[in-house]
Amino acid sequence: MEYAGIDEALALVAKHFRGMTDKDGEPYVMHCLRVMMGCRESDAQLVGLMHDLVEDTSVTLADLRSQGFTDEVVAAVDLVTHKSGDSYAEYVVSIKSNPLAREAKLSDLRDNSSINRVLYREPVRERDLLRMQRYVLSYQYLSDRLDETSYRRNMARVEDVSAS
Repeated sequence: MEYAGIDEALALVAKHFRGMTDKDGEPYVMHCLRVMMGCRESDAQLVGLMHDLVEDTSVTLADLRSQGFTDEVVAAVDLVTHKSGDSYAEYVVSIKSNPLAREAKLSDLRDNSSINRVLYREPVRERDLLRMQRYVLSYQYLSDRLDETSYRRNMARVEDVSAS
């Protein structure tokens, strides 16, 4: 059986992110492409490309299965989909044990925190700075530079500040 690959993933991303822009006004699809390119393994590239599809569009996991993506790719896309009700820390911890999801999320974090993409927006400066702290802590945890206990403790501090 032949499974869906990069062509099918590109078509989905192009279709469903058409006309959408990021916070800087750039086409959102470019973020998806950069995340894909930041992954080495081919299935991780698929996950990286589609990492925001289920979270930000009408595409479902069932749609991905029906399009012919492997169970491993769909499971990893599910993990990188931040579900409402899950804290960011819980979401990131759930990703770590899945190599495809982990590689894609690390690439996503690198792109989101890239110096040329980080925005300094005066009206929401504190929120932007807290988001960057969250990205750095998550990257440190997923790249084994921070243990889970330290990660959770530090993320709780960031979340407490953002809630106040």
